[in-house]
Amino acid sequence: MAKFSAYCLVLFIMFSCDSKSIYSEYKSISNSWGKDEKITFQFKAPDSVQPYNIFVNLRNNEEYKYSNLFLIVNLDFPDNETITDTLEYMMAEPNGEWLGKGFSSLKESKLWYKENVVFPRNGEYKITVEQAMRKVGSVEGIQELDGITDIGIKIEKANKE
Repeated sequence: MAKFSAYCLVLFIMFSCDSKSIYSEYKSISNSWGKDEKITFQFKAPDSVQPYNIFVNLRNNEEYKYSNLFLIVNLDFPDNETITDTLEYMMAEPNGEWLGKGFSSLKESKLWYKENVVFPRNGEYKITVEQAMRKVGSVEGIQELDGITDIGIKIEKANKE
């Protein structure tokens, strides 16, 4: 039994290590994602030369009622400069089939946020993510968004081609 456990641990480490990844973190969303609830991630700049790709990772279940997702994402620099983006991601095919990977009712999506980013200043960076969903024809945002279970950020070394 001990050999089997050690074997499983080695396999887990081999498959979970990603030589391109320099930062990865998930935060759970309680029952629903409130309109004013901001999910914040903080990290130190790895260097000021290498380009990186930044992804928004998320997990959704069958309680998510929409085929797309709108997010507002802020990237805060150490010198208090902020870049704000409004992003739209497709979450399902037109036939209702979920995009993303996963088993049965839980899907995980790796969504592009920024490509070939160079962190020009050393120090602490912050990424803040908030949902910006609205029903068609409504000006008011959706107060409580159901079906998003986790939000994450992943930063990877960009391919030099």
